[in-house]
Amino acid sequence: MTKVDIISGFLGAGKTTLIGKLLKEALQGEQVVLIENEFGEIGIDGGFLKDSGVEIREMNSGCICCSLVGDFGTSLKEVVDTYHPDRIIIEPSGVGKLSDVIKAVKDLHIEDEIRLNSASTVADASKVKMYMKNFGEFFNNQIEHAGTIILSRTQNISEDKLNTAVEMIRSLNADARVITTPWDDLEGATILAAMENVTNLELEMLAEQAEKTHQEYEHEHHHHDGECGCGHHHEDEEHEHEHHDHDGECCHGHHHEDEEHEHEHHHDGECGCGHHHDHEGHHHADEVFTSWGVETPNKYDRAELDEILKKLSETEEYGNILRSKGMLPANDGTWMYFDLVPQEYEIRDGKPDYTGRICVIGAQLKEQELKELFRV
Repeated sequence: MTKVDIISGFLGAGKTTLIGKLLKEALQGEQVVLIENEFGEIGIDGGFLKDSGVEIREMNSGCICCSLVGDFGTSLKEVVDTYHPDRIIIEPSGVGKLSDVIKAVKDLHIEDEIRLNSASTVADASKVKMYMKNFGEFFNNQIEHAGTIILSRTQNISEDKLNTAVEMIRSLNADARVITTPWDDLEGATILAAMENVTNLELEMLAEQAEKTHQEYEHEHHHHDGECGCGHHHEDEEHEHEHHDHDGECCHGHHHEDEEHEHEHHHDGECGCGHHHDHEGHHHADEVFTSWGVETPNKYDRAELDEILKKLSETEEYGNILRSKGMLPANDGTWMYFDLVPQEYEIRDGKPDYTGRICVIGAQLKEQELKELFRV
């Protein structure tokens, strides 16, 4: 199965630079084919990328929206049939609409041969406001349909301007991951992980909490012969709440109260067996937890973060906090990773992440107070 990654971006945003970084730092060992669609007479990026050993298929017949119907589909099928690559990177024209490219890939109907792996947009952080205003039809489309927005040149603008750019992007696409860390500080593998959405803090934390709850449940309710109170054998069966939907998004400031976890939503007192267990106390009120998460380019110093975590771990001002973790840029250019459980937390040095990320799970979370605490 060939993965297809679409990397769009307005003219001059830095798509070619990004692709070169990914090829060098994240995709070595994979057979990668790049399909370009340049707007203009000649494909100027072909020579640069040939140095990386990548097969170039240039299509210079005009913008992507003009060449999708025939040339694009033919080229993509030809690449799959000829090379059977591990991955195809599609670099559309800077003035192409990302929605058109996504539709073109899906309309090929060769799902048994290719899989749309990611759709990302590179955007110059210093030009978001201008492009949104002057070229909204094309620029906004690329933002709206991307799973990840990769901001370039963030090191050249102030924190306030960066926050404004992120807010404008969020107004068009609240669900996308937004990479705000300067590329020179990031490993290509970190960028690729964000593009492929394998950096989901909330799912990681919910899995940990579910495993803990599952183990406690096993300890309290399962007999030594592997039978639970329902009289059924569950030795090899895993709790449903361990299998949270891995397509879900995390840490974008969304509330996940309505997402179902097996132990969370049996308000009618029923367990997976369909039997009533109210009197057995299988599901306690303090097991009903929700999550709050946010991504932020804000910088923090260690003393400030220490004070924040102290409040989170020692008080109930922000709800009943079960777990929190995150990675945040520090004012001195380093990165701080933190982990917190009730009455206990730690801060340690970590490598740069694609943006600052915070996630909290617990009961009766006070979201507004959490936002104020973390200045987001």
